[in-house]
Amino acid sequence: MARPKHAPPPSKWPIFHGDGRDPHDEIDHLPEPPPWRRFESKLPAQPRDLQSLKHAKSWKQQLTLAQVYQSDDDVIELVNAALLLRRPLLISGPPGTGKSSLAYAVAHELKLGPVLEWPITTRSTVKDALYGYDAIGRVYDQQRQKHKEQDVPIGDYLRLGPLGTAMLPAERPRVLLIDEIDKSDVDLPNDLLNIFEQGFFEIPELKREKLSEARVRVHDGDDFVTIHDGTVACRAFPFVILTNNFEREFPQPFLRRCLRLEIAKPDKTKLTRIVKAHLGSQGETLTPAISRIIDEFFERTQRREDLATDQLLNALYLTTSGGLDLLSDPRGKLRDAVWKSLSSG
Repeated sequence: MARPKHAPPPSKWPIFHGDGRDPHDEIDHLPEPPPWRRFESKLPAQPRDLQSLKHAKSWKQQLTLAQVYQSDDDVIELVNAALLLRRPLLISGPPGTGKSSLAYAVAHELKLGPVLEWPITTRSTVKDALYGYDAIGRVYDQQRQKHKEQDVPIGDYLRLGPLGTAMLPAERPRVLLIDEIDKSDVDLPNDLLNIFEQGFFEIPELKREKLSEARVRVHDGDDFVTIHDGTVACRAFPFVILTNNFEREFPQPFLRRCLRLEIAKPDKTKLTRIVKAHLGSQGETLTPAISRIIDEFFERTQRREDLATDQLLNALYLTTSGGLDLLSDPRGKLRDAVWKSLSSG
């Protein structure tokens, strides 16, 4: 039986493995998208040296989280499906279950550069995530230089936001983390949907100037990219992860266009894997003290105490590095402080 035209060699699928292997270039073997998700931008690709950003503090923090992330089979399947279909991945689950860390793991393994992060608040708008324009700064500088022959370029006052940077035409997709979208204004998901469906956006300030080219800054650095005819249109649709803490419901049109993954609180086996990954060489053989802390933490979660995995890691760090045994504290004040339920006041 003949293989479909765009099917990758068996050794190149899945693209994302999530097993802690070294970064690789298998994203270059990603099959073609469905016809209805092809964004064949006529704009030239914007080559950027993303490796130049690897010394940034934020990337170092992302790398640390990526290297200890523990994937499950269903997570790996949904990530690869989202990559193939060029669809956003909406991940729902309690705080502390690794929803954000998955974005860092994908970016690290597939060599897609640092994750573009957009933390959502009730005041967040799609326009702000696309770009910002310092109109006041430009007017001020124009007044200062009005006697000079050369005008101030408008691009000096424009900066792409995380979403705008993710939509730049590039050969490889960027990873965009839209964190806690359930905190957004009611209209934001549908506004976001329009951008994801169209694969491009216009910058009215550049359109009004009728500039064939303009140089603007990007979100994750001080380097400039060239915007043609006031339009940003993607070539490789970004890999988008949206996290959701179950604080609201979303409109059906938005949900239909996302792949959805629900992450439950980790069981005892996964908790142990997470602990070993974070402790490194110290976690190769768990001490009785560490095992007791894992057991107690898991029992509390079984009693429906609202605890995050970060709180377990804090307790273990106090034990392994601070020399404190939370479970031997007769009054339990330190243990209760570290393991205070997230749902309590």
